[in-house]
Amino acid sequence: MLLNIDNDCMAYDWGSQGRISALLGRSMGPVQEAELWLGAHPKAPSRFVDTEAQWTDAHQWEQLTGRRLEFLLKILAAERPLSLQAHPAAAQAESGFVREEAAGIPIDAPHRNYRDSRPKPEMLVALEDGFQALCGFRSTEQIMRTLDAVRIQLPQNSTTAAGRALGRWQELLSQAAERQDELGDVVAWLLTAEESAAVVPALLAAAAAEQSGAGTEEPGPWRLIRLLQESHPGDRGIAVAVMLHHLTLRAGESLWLPAGVLHSYVQGLGVELMGPSDNVLRGGLTSKHVDTAELLRVADLTPRAVHPSSAVPVGDHVVAHRPAGQEGAPFELLEITGSAEVEAPGPSVLIVLDGRFRVSADGENTPAASEAEETRTAGRGDQLLHTGSGRLRVDGQGRAFLAIPRDDPSARRS
Repeated sequence: MLLNIDNDCMAYDWGSQGRISALLGRSMGPVQEAELWLGAHPKAPSRFVDTEAQWTDAHQWEQLTGRRLEFLLKILAAERPLSLQAHPAAAQAESGFVREEAAGIPIDAPHRNYRDSRPKPEMLVALEDGFQALCGFRSTEQIMRTLDAVRIQLPQNSTTAAGRALGRWQELLSQAAERQDELGDVVAWLLTAEESAAVVPALLAAAAAEQSGAGTEEPGPWRLIRLLQESHPGDRGIAVAVMLHHLTLRAGESLWLPAGVLHSYVQGLGVELMGPSDNVLRGGLTSKHVDTAELLRVADLTPRAVHPSSAVPVGDHVVAHRPAGQEGAPFELLEITGSAEVEAPGPSVLIVLDGRFRVSADGENTPAASEAEETRTAGRGDQLLHTGSGRLRVDGQGRAFLAIPRDDPSARRS
């Protein structure tokens, strides 16, 4: 079946006033629009707006049919930086959820880490030029060069505490480099040690000195430091952030974030496709719960190169967003700009951002449905849930994103 769905925007303080509404051609609402969720997650399941639907929302559809969406699709609008965060792998999510359930922590408790038992790998596709993200650790050599630039920019009357803290930071980096080790000790020190409290003031002083024209022309993360300070004054996560890759994406470029990668979306408008989970381990740049020990247990703290990926043509008027390393993902995001045919291995979700399409489904593994239920017309801002599997025919012109699973585990269980 093809059914129309809809949802309300999630309102978070880092969101943008009316940016998602403008993208979808809707009237601007009163809230800070941060995310529009398209999926079945019980926190904010998409509701059915079709009178033909037998269910209230997509979560109820999952519960009553045994089918399952293997992903959560989102539109994200970040006006301010999100928290530094990482998401658990499958085994980590399952064990963490069981542990917190056994401890009797309410599912909606602010200090709860695991709100479900599922992993949350994710992919982000920039909808406009200039999407900024922090993603994965830079090499120790690159971080050391940044700290050298900080020392150069510091005014002559910088405190002894700042000098000692920067020295200790560099010492820990050197030790990690000598051992060819991950940066867990460095991150733990920055987030928890009393001595490291002087690091953020040193970074801010260096950024202020650079802005006033003092120091040299050595490259440094000055703009990022000032931006993070505006949103999260004095937060220790600012120091961790300068160790991460700071990327600026062009429209259509994507990032793949497997489990454990420390990241933050800084500013911009994008489409996210992720595991159907709300498990987040935070490490700063937030007023929400931070569990440093659990973050360090889950996070991948190994420096590695990170590169945005471009879409790959897979058919007439269809490109696939497949970042390098996505081989293990259970889902795929297709961008459709004209008439096309797509095979959907299982339940899928489509959202139209521009133009108008006539969408038809056939050959799906669901009970027979009427012709009216098998064909829908979708214009800008419309969203569809394809409840089965089979071929989708999309006729028209514009821009639509279709999230599909790689296979259909729910069909195998039936």
